[in-house]
Amino acid sequence: MIESHGLTKRLGRCLVVDDVSFRCEPGTVTGFLGPNGAGKTTTMRMICGLLSPDRGWAQVLGGAYRSLPNPGRRVGILLDAAAQHGGRRGREALAVSARTIGVDERRIDGLLELVGLDRAAARKRVRQYSLGMRQRLGLAHALLGSPEVLILDEPANGLDPEGMRWMRELLRDFADRGGTVLLSSHLLHEVEAVADQLVIIGAGKVVAQGARQELLAGAGTLVRASDEERLLAALEAARLASVPAPDGGFIVDAEPEEVGRAALAGGVALGRLGPSQSAGLERLFFDLTSDTDDADVMEGIR
Repeated sequence: MIESHGLTKRLGRCLVVDDVSFRCEPGTVTGFLGPNGAGKTTTMRMICGLLSPDRGWAQVLGGAYRSLPNPGRRVGILLDAAAQHGGRRGREALAVSARTIGVDERRIDGLLELVGLDRAAARKRVRQYSLGMRQRLGLAHALLGSPEVLILDEPANGLDPEGMRWMRELLRDFADRGGTVLLSSHLLHEVEAVADQLVIIGAGKVVAQGARQELLAGAGTLVRASDEERLLAALEAARLASVPAPDGGFIVDAEPEEVGRAALAGGVALGRLGPSQSAGLERLFFDLTSDTDDADVMEGIR
């Protein structure tokens, strides 16, 4: 379990995190979402004991992270894939970590295979790794101690579509076996595909949190047609409010049945009609975070 209560942090004159509270339960993946400058990384650093809050507290597995005996055996963390020793070879980097936390080094080869780094990659120096390879090595570090909790900040950066699917499956399997995952990402579709719970933060404050299905239940209906002008005219004739969907069509603030009746009345043949799903998360995200004041966030803080 991960729990934060009233976490608050100023950096200079900037209030970066403001009274942030949420819980991540065992057996779940919690998506931690917010625009750049919202305070995600600062919050995660406080949870991991890398920053001290000005107010509030955070616990991992029932206590402060710093108070856990040998925390690397219970909590896997990936906050910055670039923060790895560039002169070490991939396997060597894992071997050093294994010795540090007391893990049998025979576990390393299986982990390298799990994260998709072959023997040639394991022999390369980390400075030669692409961003995606560094992410995979960082995940191997996080998984090294067979942890109960994973705390991951933007772990999909640099991964190709196949790598993203692999990561979704890995995190879903980890949670289904009782693990707790806190996942920060700007890739909304990826988060929606794996998350059970969502915490959305804007300008340092939590603006929404809860079960993914509950938060998206009122996200509207996604409707598409080959003749979008005629479809829009039919929606306007039925006085149904709509906004353009990111991948075409419209998100309508009404139930699918009502939208279907409007299209039928306008003689419009539909290509898609149903709950907005991923488009709903994108709309929810931007609706909740659009008031973020860029003057109130510091460059380089997420």
